[in-house]
Amino acid sequence: MGYEIIAILGPTASGKTVFAAALASEFDAEIISADSRQVYRGMTLGTGKDLKDYTVNGKPIPYHLIDIRNPGEKYNIFEFQRDFHTVFASLKAKEKLPILCGGSGLYIESVLKGYKLLDVPENHQLRENLKDKSLDELEKMLRSYKKLHNKTDVDSVQRAIRAIEIEEFYLKQNPDQRDYEPIAGLIIGVDIDRNLRREKISRRLKSRLDEGMLEEVKGLLESGISAEDLIYYGLEYKYLTLYLTGKLSYKEMYDQLEIAIHQFAKRQMTWFRGMERRGLTIHWLRAEMPTEEKIAAVKEYWGRGSD
Repeated sequence: MGYEIIAILGPTASGKTVFAAALASEFDAEIISADSRQVYRGMTLGTGKDLKDYTVNGKPIPYHLIDIRNPGEKYNIFEFQRDFHTVFASLKAKEKLPILCGGSGLYIESVLKGYKLLDVPENHQLRENLKDKSLDELEKMLRSYKKLHNKTDVDSVQRAIRAIEIEEFYLKQNPDQRDYEPIAGLIIGVDIDRNLRREKISRRLKSRLDEGMLEEVKGLLESGISAEDLIYYGLEYKYLTLYLTGKLSYKEMYDQLEIAIHQFAKRQMTWFRGMERRGLTIHWLRAEMPTEEKIAAVKEYWGRGSD
């Protein structure tokens, strides 16, 4: 039995998108994004879209699930599963290989293993009860739950409350049923040395600020997106919004954001290791390997099939 899809995962700043695009060029494939924030239009620098990476040797690589929602909306994994399967079916119909690429381990895991993830409604009473708790208190509550939930990007009170809301809903449901069949996927992990990763994260943060990331967030606020909604998206949007609304100085914003991104990358790796414990095989390739060597390794794994 052969693979139906290639999944490329790795922590932020590992170079997975550039590699996925090169691989797509080699395989005449199309990319499906597995990123929880790149779905939003106008949120480009802060989400690290780097759309120029989807051109290889002058040829554009088709990509999907990027720029499909307006900023201010709340996109969730339930919607991702639905959108993914729509694209997946269309690519199968035209006999194109899908390459799933992103840093959201839960998104990748949910479609490869066919998890049934329910469309969780807002629980207004729960939100009222939790609204005055600190992020540390909410994270402690989250750690008490046993069910599957992506804790890698819970870096704001709003996102932590939403995560608890999901956990509470699942306590009363049976999320182990499946609406979707598992997909035979060749999973490739881009493994980057921790010190190199930290260096690249710091360098990239400075570069994106120089390129206008602050102006991007300011423009979103001026367009009518509320500060609360931007803070909900976490990381760059959280800390830049806090700076623009006078809650942090520029230095506080920069220092806290840099630390938060490093912590985020560490949590991503923790999630990927958890995927392996839950039965998924990830073939790790060093980020420093030349692209040609990475592609050759993928071809070898692909030729072996999924048995």
